Amino acid sequence: MPIEISNIAQLGSLEFLARQIVEGFITGLHKSPFHGFSVEFAEHRLYNTGEPTKNIDWKLFARTEKLFVKRYEEETNLRCQIVIDKSSSMYFPVQNKLDFEHLNKLWFSAYSSAALIEMMRRQRDAVGLSLFDEDIILHTPAKLSRVHSNMIYSELDKLMLPYEKNVKTTTNTVQCLHKIAEMTHKRSLVIIFSDMLDNLDSYQDLFAALEHLRYNKHEVILFHVFDSLHEQKLEFENIPHRFVDLETGETLKLNPVEIKERYEEIMTAKKEELLHHCYQYQIDYVEADINKAYDQVLTSYLIKRSKI
Repeated sequence: MPIEISNIAQLGSLEFLARQIVEGFITGLHKSPFHGFSVEFAEHRLYNTGEPTKNIDWKLFARTEKLFVKRYEEETNLRCQIVIDKSSSMYFPVQNKLDFEHLNKLWFSAYSSAALIEMMRRQRDAVGLSLFDEDIILHTPAKLSRVHSNMIYSELDKLMLPYEKNVKTTTNTVQCLHKIAEMTHKRSLVIIFSDMLDNLDSYQDLFAALEHLRYNKHEVILFHVFDSLHEQKLEFENIPHRFVDLETGETLKLNPVEIKERYEEIMTAKKEELLHHCYQYQIDYVEADINKAYDQVLTSYLIKRSKI
């Protein structure tokens, strides 16, 4: 369904569209797979006269005959930070019209994020948004207010604009994730949307950044956003093509069929390396293939998570 970019406001923005998706999610899930990650017991402290008694540990009182209160790290539900890679490579495949059946990587990420935010908002979970390319473009702390969520939807709407050839931004995923690890409230759920095309020669620095997030007690979900046909398998016609790097403008002329087999081997190995490391450090890795419907990717993942 191709749509003129300027007409997205007439559809009610991403917020309206996200509500429609979430209705289907909620119908299929008996309980929230995201609920309550941040509600963790921290320690006991002595009860002070006049305080509410709801958090008194009565089992401990039975053993010690002293009143202790359970103190928790968080008194709210979940704090979630949505992190989106906004570098120029995320605009692949380049499109001038918004087509919800064939989204580019950035639009896929924005639309998926809107659906997740809508679900969390209904559960009264606090949500923040971070956008990055060469550096952090936007970082809003997680909040519950309606004004705050409206602001986030507005920022996501801005991502649905077409690629500008004269505006090229590279990616510094490593530096940005290190910053986000420190800027984000402790013990948050951090959901990253990125094509992970930065640091392809060596993922070691990237792994260190992901480990930094885990070291700071964040739960991490990585949505690896890619076009499986063109970026992973190099599925193009058997004729010479001119390939253009969206971030640098560098061009390369070749017949993709001549390198297809070796290229696919390399990209498969890089994806497996990333998957293995995520598994090793208890990071949820999600294949977000833009050739699949965004709701299909999200629904299958949420159902899987709800069973954990």
